[in-house]
Amino acid sequence: MINHPAGPPAHPQVDLDDGTPPPPGRSLIPLPARRRSRLRSRPRLARLTVLLAAFVCAACGLVYELELVALGGYLLGDTVTQTSVVLSVMVFAMGLGSLLAKRLTRRPATAFALVECALALTGGLSVLALYSCWAWIGRYQAATVGLTCLIGILIGAEIPLLMTLIQRIRREDAGRAVADLFAADYVGALIGGLAFPFLILPRLGPGDGALLTGAVNAVAGAAVVLWLFREEPAPRIRRLLWGGCTLVLAVLAAAAAGSDSIERAARHALYGDQVRYATRSRYQEIVLTGPAEGPLRLYLDGRLAVCGPDEYRGSEALVHPALAAGPDARVLLLGGGDGLTLREVLRHRGVRSVRLVDTDPALPRLAGTDPGLAALNGHSLDDPRVRTTAADPVAWLRGAPAEEYDVVLADLPAPADGGPVEFHTQEFYGLAARLLAPGGRIAVRGGEGGEVADGDGGLWRIESGLRAAGLRTTPYAVEGSATATCRPGPPDTVQAFVVAAATPPPLDLAPDAPPPRALAPDALRSSSARLTALRPPRSPAPLTLLGPR
Repeated sequence: MINHPAGPPAHPQVDLDDGTPPPPGRSLIPLPARRRSRLRSRPRLARLTVLLAAFVCAACGLVYELELVALGGYLLGDTVTQTSVVLSVMVFAMGLGSLLAKRLTRRPATAFALVECALALTGGLSVLALYSCWAWIGRYQAATVGLTCLIGILIGAEIPLLMTLIQRIRREDAGRAVADLFAADYVGALIGGLAFPFLILPRLGPGDGALLTGAVNAVAGAAVVLWLFREEPAPRIRRLLWGGCTLVLAVLAAAAAGSDSIERAARHALYGDQVRYATRSRYQEIVLTGPAEGPLRLYLDGRLAVCGPDEYRGSEALVHPALAAGPDARVLLLGGGDGLTLREVLRHRGVRSVRLVDTDPALPRLAGTDPGLAALNGHSLDDPRVRTTAADPVAWLRGAPAEEYDVVLADLPAPADGGPVEFHTQEFYGLAARLLAPGGRIAVRGGEGGEVADGDGGLWRIESGLRAAGLRTTPYAVEGSATATCRPGPPDTVQAFVVAAATPPPLDLAPDAPPPRALAPDALRSSSARLTALRPPRSPAPLTLLGPR
């Protein structure tokens, strides 16, 4: 594994193939003379086998780490925190495991077989265990730390035991043995790290990917050792080890067969019995619930993103004021793969083309094919004026084609609502402003809650980012939550928005679209006046990609 603590390398004289006694204080079990001759007859092949075991075990170990990081990002949304917690705890536990492994080097082959069986079982079941904990118990963070620590201890015990096994095959300089072992370890980590995002995650997902990794770990670790060093344990112990390895594989196979049932039961515990659609794409977990006739609920990474009876409150407020403030023929929509904001855009008769950029292609695909969600969004994704692009909005803006847009709509959740910070930074707004045609506008979400405009909260930091990009801003708000029917909140909940342009954009409604259900020009202007009165005398610093959070 990367950052593997090596522990104290085996002493060059700990080579029982030629009967050399161990150093003082060491008591290793000598191999029988027949087995020593077997190891000597083909030492290169035996040594290569141990290095291959190190390679595969390192790849599996890194996959376990990445599975835990990815699952934490899916379920809790804060990828930076989850990555920091998992990696820091893992590296600490690896050092602890390396120290504890010194007590196991008396019977290194037997100990390594036990360690690999335990690691295969723990790492293979880790994703299903944590997902179940998140769904039924709620103590996800504590469970993550505990499970990460256990996996790290087992990974940390591998290198000292492998080092001892290599020295049993052929006595050599400890520095050369360490170099070869760590080379195999690091290359294995490279392969595991590349296989996870490009092969394991898109084809298997975190749950089945972890189970398959555990099975590979058990076979490559325990089985290889039991073949190469099968004379070390007594016959009774050897049978127990083979039985344990077989049992681990059977448990992992049973978990793989029942993983769909476990996920369905967990989703029902979280979302109720009417789960219409559920998938975990490469980017997020998508769950759609409710009967075909509604009300529908759309959850993204466990966050309620759409509540059918109330979704129009946010969609209308983001779209109509921005499109009414000037030309609206060319529209860029960042996010909004559910098609609801797009529906409001297409109600304006002056719109000629819309470019929708969403990270996850699975969401627009669902919004266009599910009968209930497609009816809710007015089949907007089937409109010939719409071009859909699957790309990260920041990356797409960075390399956007030379086009100009009259309106840019950022249908992305504000940081206060759990949205990614990078979509509300000064850099993001600067890239979006480059695409504005003369007289163009940008509209963004500022957050939802009872106190969205207090102090130096998210709304004003978003406004500071737009101003830092050279734009003038007009904040406004609409009353009522976009999820009130599905998740009742405080009665004074408001949703805040900001529209920005080269000159302060007016707040009005366009005559080329049907009247919105939740908006009126006078209410928009009065909300803007109230928010302006609450603006802090000194604007907070804008969010930046490299700034503090």
